[in-house]
Formats: sequence, structure tokens, C-alpha cells
Amino acid sequence: MFAVEVRDHIMIAHSFRGAVFGPAQALHGATFVIDAAFIAETLDSNGIVIDIGRAHDALKAVLAALNYRNLDEVPEFKGNNTTTEFLTKHIFDRLAKEARAGELGRNGGELKAIRVTLSESHVARAWYEADLW
Repeated sequence: MFAVEVRDHIMIAHSFRGAVFGPAQALHGATFVIDAAFIAETLDSNGIVIDIGRAHDALKAVLAALNYRNLDEVPEFKGNNTTTEFLTKHIFDRLAKEARAGELGRNGGELKAIRVTLSESHVARAWYEADLW
């Protein structure tokens, strides 16, 4: 497998419902580093998995809707705990839409999967990976 990975970050605020979250039930802030890996079994005729610049632009566009937001106030997230794991899937879904549409400089049907990793700190991270087709 071949992969190209791009990175960016966001700063958010949110709170959680449920005793399992302890003090994180209160409103708190987080800075996440997000890595998005685009995976293909082969390189295309240009010798690439996808265009790195387009991939980075797509990631930045997805994250712009979250950056400096209180996620508790985002209507789309109503009723959900916006955990690190939840956010990996949310970001994956948006990037997958772009990839499938061929917006990353390669026919989307030639890509195999995407993995989105959110790092909460240097000691904790979560990821979501799925095939595109």
C-alpha cells in the first residue's frame, strides 16, 4: 500500500454528557492535531497517490468549520458527545466525499481508504479508517 498523509490542527471547546467523562463534563478546550492519510494500492500515471496540495486544502476546508468553535453549539452535532473518536469519523466522512468525487487530483475509484487520526496530546490519539468503496 502507498499513502500520502497531510496534517493540520484545530482549537475547539466542548463538554460531554456521562459520568465516565468526569471533569470533562464541564466545558473545556482542546487543541487537536489531525492527520489524514489517503491510501492506494498503486500509484497513478503521475507517480502519486493523490495531490498533496489538494489533500491539504481539503483537510483545511473540513477543519475550518470546526476551528475556534464550541462544538456543543453546532446543530449537526446536537445529541452527540463530540469525542475524539466521534470527530475522526466526522472528518473522514467529509474527506471521503471529496476523494470519491475525484477532487484530490486522482480518480476517486483508484483510492482504497482514508485514515483520520486526531491527537489530543503527545500521549493520546484516536483514529478512524475505512475503505472508500
